[in-house]
Amino acid sequence: MELYLDRCQIVEGKAVARTLPQPAREAIEIVTVLQALADPVRLEIVRELAAETEPRSCALEEYDLDITAATLSHHWRVLREAGLTTTTVEGRRRWIVLRRDDIQARFPGLLDAVLAQQPSAQGA
Repeated sequence: MELYLDRCQIVEGKAVARTLPQPAREAIEIVTVLQALADPVRLEIVRELAAETEPRSCALEEYDLDITAATLSHHWRVLREAGLTTTTVEGRRRWIVLRRDDIQARFPGLLDAVLAQQPSAQGA
């Protein structure tokens, strides 16, 4: 029986979940994080994820956003590649969680400061 230990969970010899590629904690860069957070949609996604304690589904209907599924998928990728989130794939489902501890370790206080700011009114 072959074991898949790199970013996979094993159940009876089969890989049932895998984590999509993301930067290691020490490779997360402040410029990339700030660029990802500069987009209002991604900032709203991070706000919603910050309110959760468990991984959240990546399904479009889980979020109150006026965007397409393809656009949401793009935002997930940008957040993951910036090191802000972890995405786990289980079959056809994807789960996302905020990497709060990693961001706090790299940039103490950054996430709390960003989340403390009130969202600006659209068009103001």
